[in-house]
Amino acid sequence: QVQLVESGGGLVQAGGSLRLSCEASLSIFSINYMGWYRQAPGKQRELVALITSGGGTDYATSVKGRFTISRDVAKNTVFLQMDSLKPEDTAVYFCNALTTGANYWGQGTQVTVTS
Repeated sequence: QVQLVESGGGLVQAGGSLRLSCEASLSIFSINYMGWYRQAPGKQRELVALITSGGGTDYATSVKGRFTISRDVAKNTVFLQMDSLKPEDTAVYFCNALTTGANYWGQGTQVTVTS
């Protein structure tokens, strides 16, 4: 199985920045794509950003221009750099990895943005 460990969440004021990290127990080249999802209270879990094994990226419209997904191949780690944070970004952020055989989730890390 693939184990995903997220870190980097916290409390920040609007306009601030955070960087989330997701370390995988398997080479990220063995994963079709890795994504960051978030779920705010009372809302559906939504895809925030993804990166494929080939390095392609995509973002939710709500975070384009503010969030950047990247990777450190040597460390089997994917990052989500979050800039210009807004209160509506407040959510639990989950790392997700999709392989050809299974879908894996991290434990989640809380991001809280105050106004």
